[in-house]
Amino acid sequence: MKTKIRSIATLIISFVLAGQFALAEVKLPKIFSTNMVLQQGTEIPVWGWAEPGERVVVQFNGATSRAKANKEGKWKIKMPAQEYGGPYTLTVKGKNTLVFENVMVGEVWICSGQSNMQWQVSQSNNAEQEIASANYPNIRLFKVPMVIGQFPQEDIQDGEWVECTPETVSQFSAVGYFFGRGLLENLDVPIGLIQLAWGGTVAETWTSGKAISNDPDFKEQLVELQNVDFEEYRQQQLERVKKLLGSEVTTEDVGYKDGKPVWSAYDFNDGSWNTIETPSLWEEQGYMGIDGVGWYRKEIWLKEGQTKSDIRLHLGKIDDSDITWVNGFEVGKTENQYNKERVYTINAKYLKPGKNMLVVRVNDTGGGGGIWGDPDNQFMVISDEKMDISGDWKFKISKASVRSVNVGPNSYPTLLYNAMVNPVIPYGIKGAIWYQGEANASRAKQYQRVFPNLINDWRNQWGQGDFPFLYVSLANFRKPVDKPANSEWAELREAQTKALSLPNTGMALAIDIGEADDIHPRNKQDVGKRLMLNALKIAYGRDVVHSGPMFESVQYVAGKAILSFTEMDSGLKVKDKYGYLKGFTIAGRDKVFHWAKAKLVGNKVEVWSPMVPVPAAVRYGWADNPDDLNLYNREGLPANPFRTDNWEGITK
Repeated sequence: MKTKIRSIATLIISFVLAGQFALAEVKLPKIFSTNMVLQQGTEIPVWGWAEPGERVVVQFNGATSRAKANKEGKWKIKMPAQEYGGPYTLTVKGKNTLVFENVMVGEVWICSGQSNMQWQVSQSNNAEQEIASANYPNIRLFKVPMVIGQFPQEDIQDGEWVECTPETVSQFSAVGYFFGRGLLENLDVPIGLIQLAWGGTVAETWTSGKAISNDPDFKEQLVELQNVDFEEYRQQQLERVKKLLGSEVTTEDVGYKDGKPVWSAYDFNDGSWNTIETPSLWEEQGYMGIDGVGWYRKEIWLKEGQTKSDIRLHLGKIDDSDITWVNGFEVGKTENQYNKERVYTINAKYLKPGKNMLVVRVNDTGGGGGIWGDPDNQFMVISDEKMDISGDWKFKISKASVRSVNVGPNSYPTLLYNAMVNPVIPYGIKGAIWYQGEANASRAKQYQRVFPNLINDWRNQWGQGDFPFLYVSLANFRKPVDKPANSEWAELREAQTKALSLPNTGMALAIDIGEADDIHPRNKQDVGKRLMLNALKIAYGRDVVHSGPMFESVQYVAGKAILSFTEMDSGLKVKDKYGYLKGFTIAGRDKVFHWAKAKLVGNKVEVWSPMVPVPAAVRYGWADNPDDLNLYNREGLPANPFRTDNWEGITK
């Protein structure tokens, strides 16, 4: 998950000075533009700025509304509710006239969250085909710029509504697009999608100061944010990075001299370098908050016979770019593909009996950095042999990006709410879809409070009542475990499930469509479809199956746990030709879980284990990646992971 940090000059911009808008010309926020979609069935807010006392007339589809700018130069009206239709023209008149063409009235949805919402159509399954077929003039797209703000902003930097075409959809949210396409196909009305997403971000940065000020874990940070001097902050971070590096922060790669990579040389003396374990991001090993260039060196010892043929080098994943040398000879490089396994061929002519030097230069442009992934994927193939090269490497940072010492979106709560959410409020919307939680997984218990707080906050700020808020439960990720264990991601999914207690919320499951080695699964089509099913049910009252089976209750009878479910619709189903249920664990009062046997009996599930004669708790799918889950309803939606106990977790 990449969190790209931008310079303070770009990020910390204050739009709040009223005098900036106290101009003779009428202005509207940038969320209003030609090609926009306005929400049907409710009064339509339109607002902006003009000279104090200036009278403003808004005309749309035969209706006229009037306002007068207050002493701060602000005005706001609500146009009468409209039915589906268009294209129309919106005209705003003061001392000047603004005209917005090709305006539709339809359904408007916010598409927000972290990287899995930001993930583009061009990165999804069947991307070329999906992009080529994306000719939907009645779907309109708007991307809010990724900017942070110390205080609530009144407008965004730029942005415009565009019709959905192969040219415009490629870089748009894949989940958002597939969700909107499904709505268009089912509702046959104009669809407006507003992308508000930033990879790697935590929920509290998307929450307003008013809401965060009541949270005991964040209110002190909020006070600090409101009083911090960002230049002083930058200097403090600069000193922190200097201390981490043991030297001045260099903005040029000192691993090069006169344009030559001197640190890649076979005989370069790296005796003063630190040791780092690979594969693992360098942030996880003490180099917190550092972007830039890091060099890795490792001695590889070969027998003479091992140097007679080419070697296949598997480095693992590298965040973001790399150049790789063996004995001073370049053997491969990859640009800006932080999630790609690096596999290079080492020509035998570069090898020598005895010591060989493997060197990797990594350029990290933001967020996590370094060689990372599964240790099993870091090795060399020599003839039919497999040589493990994971473990200790020599390591040194040769260049630290200035962005490393700037404020990022997770530095304080409210930063993204201030600059990305607040400026589009109170633009009329039907609801919001949300894909986020990975960045909060280590604080899943806290998320039980933070996430509902965010939902209630957005509803309060928009002032449209309890509008539909639909979200994605985290997909399966990481290597499956051999033994039952606690899981941060399972606890985060539990927190997401608990948020369903709020009215007009819905949860789309992705527990069966993730990828073990990729936090960004490419199958965004099914994610969008499952969110769309929730929308049809919750927002539009359609009689559709929108959820997989949900745990309801448990009874313990004769050494077995008998589980009951809701959301079964036409019944439960086991996706296994032999009818075996998988993914269940069971424990007694000792709280030690064992893999369990399970079978479907009617519309109930019986769970047991000879290791647990007196069961006290059952869990299903309780892992980061419970990869073998196979309980579904007959409509094909997976059962939600759950536990019957309330024993203390690991994220307290």
